[in-house]
Amino acid sequence: MADVSKAEPVLSIENLTLALPPLADRAHAVENVSLSIAPGETLCIVGESGSGKSMIAHAVMGLLPKAVKPKGGAIKLAGRDLLSLDEAAMQDVRGREIGMIFQEPMTSLNPVMRIEDQIFETFEAHGLLAKSERRARTLALLTEVGLPDPARLAKAYPHELSGGQRQRVMIAMALALEPKLLIADEPTTALDVTTQAQILKLLDNLRQKHGTAVLFITHDFGVVAEIADRIAVLQQGKLVEQGTADQVLSNPQHDYTKRLLAAVPSLIPPQRPAIVESKPVLSVTDLGKVYRKRSFFGAAREVKAADNVSFTLAKGETLGLVGESGSGKSTVGRCCLRLIEPDGGRIMLGDLVLSDLGKSALRQHRKRIQMIFQDPFASLNPRQTVGRIISDGPVAHGTSRKDALARAKELLELVGLSANAVDRYPHEFSGGQRQRVGIARALALEPDVLVADEAVSALDVSVQAQILTLIKEIQQRLGLAILFVTHDLRVAAQICDRIAVMQRGRIVETGPTAALFAAPQHAYTQALLAAVPGGARFGH
Repeated sequence: MADVSKAEPVLSIENLTLALPPLADRAHAVENVSLSIAPGETLCIVGESGSGKSMIAHAVMGLLPKAVKPKGGAIKLAGRDLLSLDEAAMQDVRGREIGMIFQEPMTSLNPVMRIEDQIFETFEAHGLLAKSERRARTLALLTEVGLPDPARLAKAYPHELSGGQRQRVMIAMALALEPKLLIADEPTTALDVTTQAQILKLLDNLRQKHGTAVLFITHDFGVVAEIADRIAVLQQGKLVEQGTADQVLSNPQHDYTKRLLAAVPSLIPPQRPAIVESKPVLSVTDLGKVYRKRSFFGAAREVKAADNVSFTLAKGETLGLVGESGSGKSTVGRCCLRLIEPDGGRIMLGDLVLSDLGKSALRQHRKRIQMIFQDPFASLNPRQTVGRIISDGPVAHGTSRKDALARAKELLELVGLSANAVDRYPHEFSGGQRQRVGIARALALEPDVLVADEAVSALDVSVQAQILTLIKEIQQRLGLAILFVTHDLRVAAQICDRIAVMQRGRIVETGPTAALFAAPQHAYTQALLAAVPGGARFGH
């Protein structure tokens, strides 16, 4: 970690207050917040969604939503108050003095421009470097952030790169003009554990090499433990605690910080009662799925997303499918519901050969296996009430609307929401509440099997803990079998009875969770576990 005790701050935020519009749920997005970051220092701002951490980043960049107004305080970059600058002056500050890495690079990169042209734009906007120099500098940047074959990738479009490669491009763009301050807003949330570890190491190396001050925004304490020099904890727009990383992580003072730390899932699986041996509820044998990508300029490319995948799932059991993006785990989960049609193999629900059913028969039996999706907002119809969303499935299978709505109210209470929520719309709920609605919808048809596809990956750590507890309670009450698809090994440790590790479409290792985590046999499993951020501190 950086020795920054005597350095003058690069960024100094003094009593910053940001006012929200009149009908918001509170008066201020941020209230009387004071922070500073020295050269070469990483300050992590942590807190749940809605705590105001991203608002601080946007205020520093001069990119606040129109409805949010600075009401008091100052934001000083190397002594100059950014809140006093007009838009033209701020445009010169962005990129040149402050670089920003956004959470989702695919939405931040122009999909119809080559990578090199997007980096060229950074120099062009500030009138820097001749054309010949821009190309050399671009290749140097792509090399510095660890991209393979920079000359080839410079000519590529964003969709031709992996998630980790796109995030490296974003880092290269943010560092192009060697800014004093780098703001990273949840830059690793959407990445696999191994890619995340690479990006965190890259950011830390670049910080040390260039002496850049880093403002790192995250809700993941594992990430914080890896990279933070100091930590600031925000709750509902107020700074409730700050200190060195060791002070906050080892001896938190505020109850909110203690709750956040307590909610971090441990890598050590808890003791679980043995699953009673019974006939499998779900059996998958030699499942195969190949994706073919056709090209005008060459041979078609084949990707084996599922390659002779076999497993069984018993009543009341949770089997975790874990692996990096592209390992095939989500494809397998969707094939089990036949949302994706497999190319081969057999899928059985009890005695029913689900993979052999025609569309009409499949429609009748699909209620026996249901899915909880990763993004509840994208999977819930924004124009329908929650009651209608939950009751539509039973109505389609012959239940009267009155009875289905009555059942919807019961299910809402089962998942910890009020029965009165039946008349509300998805946008009126928080992310965690929407995921509860998604669980209620999946349970409405009384399935034998639930497929949970990254069901908690988009949630804050405390909300994540609540949803995991809820899923376990419902499973115990209803005896559900759960196929839990995740790339988060902490979550898998806490909820799964058995683990199946997938790599490039194949299951490379499987076994009881505790045994597999204690002594992983396959090199890939060992690499996944070694890459979990904060593993040493939060392995308790």
